[in-house]
Amino acid sequence: MMPDSVLTPKVRLSWLLKMAWRDSRKNRSRLLLFISSIVLGIAALVAVYSFKDNLQRDIDGQAKELTGADLVLESRKGVSKAMQAMLDSLGDERSQEKTFASMIYFQQGGGSRLVQMKALEGRYPYYGSIETVPAEAAAHFQEGRNALVDQTLMLQYNAKVGDSVKVGDLNFKITGSITKAPGQTGIASSVAPTVYIPLTYLEKTNLIKTGSRLNNKFYFRYDNPSGVDAWVKQNEQKLEKEGFDADTVESRKEQTGRSFKDVNRFLALAGFIALLLGCVGVGSAIHVYIQEKLSAVATLRCLGLKSRHAFFIYLIQVFFIGLIAAVLGAIIGTGIQFLLPLVLKDFLPVEITMQVSWPAVAQGILLGLIISVLFALPSLLGVRKISPLNAIRLSFEKSASRRDPLIWFIYLLMLLFIVGFTHLQMKTWIQTLIFTASLGIAFLLLILLSKLLMYLVKKILPDSASYLWRQGFANLYRPNNQTLMLTVSIGLSTAFICTLFFVQGILMSRVTLSSGSNQPNMVMFDIQNTQKDRLDSLTKAYKLPLMNQVPVITMRIEEINGKKANADTNNRRAYRNEIRATYQDSLTAAEKIVEGKWIGKIKPNETIYISLDQRYAQQIHVDIDDKILFNVQGMMIPTVVGSLREVNWSRMQTNFRVVFPAGVLEEAPQFHVLMTRIPSSELSAKFQGEVVTKFPNVSVIDLDLVLKLLDDILGKIGFVIQFMAGFSMITGWIVLVSSVLTSKNQRIKESILLRTMGAHRKQILAINAIEYFFLGTFAAGAGLILALGGSWALAKFSFDAAFYPPLIPTILLFGSVVLLVVITGVLSTRSILNQPPLKILRTEG
Repeated sequence: MMPDSVLTPKVRLSWLLKMAWRDSRKNRSRLLLFISSIVLGIAALVAVYSFKDNLQRDIDGQAKELTGADLVLESRKGVSKAMQAMLDSLGDERSQEKTFASMIYFQQGGGSRLVQMKALEGRYPYYGSIETVPAEAAAHFQEGRNALVDQTLMLQYNAKVGDSVKVGDLNFKITGSITKAPGQTGIASSVAPTVYIPLTYLEKTNLIKTGSRLNNKFYFRYDNPSGVDAWVKQNEQKLEKEGFDADTVESRKEQTGRSFKDVNRFLALAGFIALLLGCVGVGSAIHVYIQEKLSAVATLRCLGLKSRHAFFIYLIQVFFIGLIAAVLGAIIGTGIQFLLPLVLKDFLPVEITMQVSWPAVAQGILLGLIISVLFALPSLLGVRKISPLNAIRLSFEKSASRRDPLIWFIYLLMLLFIVGFTHLQMKTWIQTLIFTASLGIAFLLLILLSKLLMYLVKKILPDSASYLWRQGFANLYRPNNQTLMLTVSIGLSTAFICTLFFVQGILMSRVTLSSGSNQPNMVMFDIQNTQKDRLDSLTKAYKLPLMNQVPVITMRIEEINGKKANADTNNRRAYRNEIRATYQDSLTAAEKIVEGKWIGKIKPNETIYISLDQRYAQQIHVDIDDKILFNVQGMMIPTVVGSLREVNWSRMQTNFRVVFPAGVLEEAPQFHVLMTRIPSSELSAKFQGEVVTKFPNVSVIDLDLVLKLLDDILGKIGFVIQFMAGFSMITGWIVLVSSVLTSKNQRIKESILLRTMGAHRKQILAINAIEYFFLGTFAAGAGLILALGGSWALAKFSFDAAFYPPLIPTILLFGSVVLLVVITGVLSTRSILNQPPLKILRTEG
């Protein structure tokens, strides 16, 4: 007689829980390892979500300190009388700042550097402070001819408080070093270090000349700032007409938060890729686990257990193990979030106070549970189809079964889950579908490649090969093989890592200067007409070449096809910004006509045909034969678009969006740009010092220094990318270990058979090494092919650059992945070989 509890049609949940617990006793460590594939993915997402919540909270809390005022009005244009009257009527307290690029010269050390000069008047910032050493320097520097200099810049030139710095025609005493300014990041201060001087001395420096790019900022504090945003909205059109941008505390919150959304999206997607790799591991591991449980399920079915109850027993196991993995991932992620501010510190404009984000923890745990159950369901649902007859059938017999529509429904849910989660990170459905399709194509290609590998191994391996080689290759397509899962997981993680490495190289190649003697490495601009010949003579006196000398004229667009800014509402951006244009009678090496006809010179009273950069023409919505009226510093010049050019902006020379023919702008107010090449840093420092001394208004850009800064910035960005990519790499390795241990029972049987037939321990290790070597080679090779294809597409269509993968680093990356696969595979199976067959049989059986 069977027990009544088994024959009872209703099975209690407590009994199912008890059975799930008892059945898992021997396999808990294995189950936990299977589900551990998702731990790092969950950890990465919890860390990113926690960081995002903390960052947004601190941005909201520190928005006033970021802005420094209740209202900021900014313009690159001059201020009209009507606008000045409006400015004088605003706020309960006002400050003014003029910002521009200028050279400074350290009198004691003799060094010179291009900086962001800020001439300030008033008590700005009203919220927060300019932090200096000594602390009181910011409050008192406007009381005399004093300057505040960026701390990094002072360290670079060995300057100290009390030294003198030359700005234009005046010398200023350094009364403090700046450690922090409102809204300034570490990256910003290294690229454009800041120097503050009192606004009252700006005119006496004689730095503001024709063509100087001056940015006017007006700061306002209100006793009652509640109506500031409403005032901005009400006066939006008037401000736009006058060329002013408005910034408030609320708009700064939105702008800063929006700036970091893309960063958070990238970090979340990087974590999601690691999670998807883990999902592959979960699905495959549970499949093998269920296959090993067929006889146990069949026995329970013989005792009267219904198929759905058998399904629930293993679903409960997966649920609780998934819960443990999700909680563990959430705990690790909460710890990792404290590292992210250290990784991203140079890019953050606010001080981050990290704390546990419970919504992020809850999201991570919920996501872990969904992933665990969803990706295990296709294998778990197979339990419903197990017949009691399986208890007496051979384990390798496959029962014929029809396709289960419920499993296909689960696959659809998986796809919808991936699409839905991706859409939460992306801006648009187009981006979501592109990302999902790219991921799907990568998975499909890796699956096809793994099938191809198994097919080729069966067909191509010669019978004359040694037994070890034939057995090692046969393991790739034996029952319960892990070829498909490992090819996908290792291939995808390799593709991800290599793509990030290649993209970083592409970005670096776009900013790397050529070492050839014909490439300039120094640019001088803001050269006035009266200074041009004297600066040429100084350059020649240093035996330096005069390269790429061009005139530059500042102008604005007044009308496009007869429409002014207020009438052309869909194209207002075209009218707002200043344009730096030039005139020339021939194309440069960086330019190529793609449409229309190039006209290099015209006679008086002839139609003026200009040439536009094709991308700029698309931005302002103009084409060939469209009419544009330019305001050249008060003089209206009507033109017709005669040609469109393709411009190589990565070439180290002066390039322009708008080019006039010779014979039009020669008499217009203008400044000049001169490029040269200096062979050594010592000569560069000496030459720059003399230029700053004799021509204080001329700004000098040392392109070698720019390259070093860009290299440093890209290195920091690369570290952030590699930090997140590491989650995918470690997850891939966990999936590898999990898959090896998943097939442990199969390998035990193989080992016993081989050793019973007389095989030595070294021979079995060799068989395993051969299997994992070719598996690693094929998976890493497939991932590398995907990375090369993806990087080429990004280089061609996104970065408009040539792609040449570095040979040696690529080989090292490939070899490292293969070596890791082989070592992990061999070490994980050594324990089977260290004991006699009978002991293993007793232990396992």
